[in-house]
Amino acid sequence: MTFNLADLFEAVVDAIPERTAVVVGDRRLTYRELEERANRLAGHLAAAGVGRDDHVGLQLMNGTEYLEGAMAAFKLRAVPVNVNYRYVEGELKHLFDDAQLVALIHHRRFAPRVASVAPAVSSLRAFVHVEDGSDDAPVEGSVEYETALAGAPGDRPPGRGRSSDDRYIVYTGGTTGLPKGVVWRHEDIFKAAMGGGDPTQQRNYATGPEDLAARVAAGQGLVSLATPPLMHSS
Repeated sequence: MTFNLADLFEAVVDAIPERTAVVVGDRRLTYRELEERANRLAGHLAAAGVGRDDHVGLQLMNGTEYLEGAMAAFKLRAVPVNVNYRYVEGELKHLFDDAQLVALIHHRRFAPRVASVAPAVSSLRAFVHVEDGSDDAPVEGSVEYETALAGAPGDRPPGRGRSSDDRYIVYTGGTTGLPKGVVWRHEDIFKAAMGGGDPTQQRNYATGPEDLAARVAAGQGLVSLATPPLMHSS
């Protein structure tokens, strides 16, 4: 019984697969659809060599891709890393190096900045770009997001070894100098920042994935409007 975020999400998917999970503009995804897309992205990343404890950068504006990218990483026991899309080259170089990113998912409009610093980051080897109407040239070797999903299986990756102790990292530091990673355990971030399965945030924590799924299936949940950028981990 773990409080791993991937395990928790999958338990909810199994309980309410056809309930709407996320709405972004004209795109509406059920929990089943959201998970399938996350599974496909996880498959693409795994084929690119991403695995346990690897760091995957999310240089993305708000959209389903941000949620899919985070969950895909969790499913592989990798660690999603929020990348402030307002950072310029020097800040990006520091964060990419400091986090030792191995993969980066980014909107195409950010490709010029990424391309200017990526060659100097030896760990960074895989790129996926989300089309956004930009005319900027993709980073060399980058795969378009929907193409990556279409070429990977929609099955769940094996969840072997997932743990409540798997890492959740938030990069912050806009007012205190260079960005730095703050490390949480999955169980800690689930309870301290996500309510632990209690929408009222009164510490009536779920006892595990099955309890969380039962609460959601019974109608206990929270509908929220994400107004700040997700990359601020707000």
